[in-house]
Amino acid sequence: MNSLDGVITALATPFYQGEIDEASYVQLLHHQAEGGVNGIVVNGTTAESPTLTENEVKRLFEIAKSEVGGKLRLIVGTGTNSTADTIEYTKAAEKAGAEAALVVVPYYNRPPQRGLIAHFTAVANATSLPVLLYNVPTRTVASLETASVKKLSEIKNIVGIKEASGNLDLLADLKSISKKPFWLLSGDDGTGVEFCARGGHGIISVVSNLIPKELTELVKRARQGDANANKDYQKYSELMKWLYVEPNPIPAKWALAQMGIFRSSEMRLPLVPLDESHAKGYKACLQNLNLV
Repeated sequence: MNSLDGVITALATPFYQGEIDEASYVQLLHHQAEGGVNGIVVNGTTAESPTLTENEVKRLFEIAKSEVGGKLRLIVGTGTNSTADTIEYTKAAEKAGAEAALVVVPYYNRPPQRGLIAHFTAVANATSLPVLLYNVPTRTVASLETASVKKLSEIKNIVGIKEASGNLDLLADLKSISKKPFWLLSGDDGTGVEFCARGGHGIISVVSNLIPKELTELVKRARQGDANANKDYQKYSELMKWLYVEPNPIPAKWALAQMGIFRSSEMRLPLVPLDESHAKGYKACLQNLNLV
């Protein structure tokens, strides 16, 4: 299959007066393509997936396919805490023309490891799409253990993992789990460049919504063995602090609005716009980086 390495952006979803702001979304897509990222995720965590309707996800994918299809890898987040629903959404993504499905660990119901294995196996068996596992224990509570990832990697169309725990010690174990090509992608912006320097293949990123070109270059350097790549990434350490000063994607969407890519930083409840107490310091950071 086509490569799933490098920088893949977990796209934010712009809203205006309660509806998807399609014009702003197109601007974001072009910002990503011009920045040289390898792919995008539609309907990931950063997209506010819990509050998007099926029709909205379909429309977001249609726009992405029209604007950047053939230029960027098109991945759709299809995971839920219901195996039946996840299968349904994954089949719909395949029918729409997605190139891979990002399937999160089921949240809230806290399945044991054998339940996680059964869940991902059932999803993979129901589709011919490449499936990326998505481990993000800060949001799901349940977490994929390395032994479970190893077992799942034996399934033909489970092709990689987005590992968002931020635990770099897991990478050494993950690198040796699969006998077939298996994409190892960081899901943690703070450690993503170091993850690639240690042998990871790329990152599914939030910060690349803002700095696609810069992150793409740093990840490329890290993968080529440039020892200074992670050091140079520290230029953005202040931005990382602000990017996660409140839950993702609240700060990311505020920055995109400040940059003029989004018309509004509007969120959908239960998420709310950035607290104004953060605005002055965050904007100063963006100014220092010449992003506004």
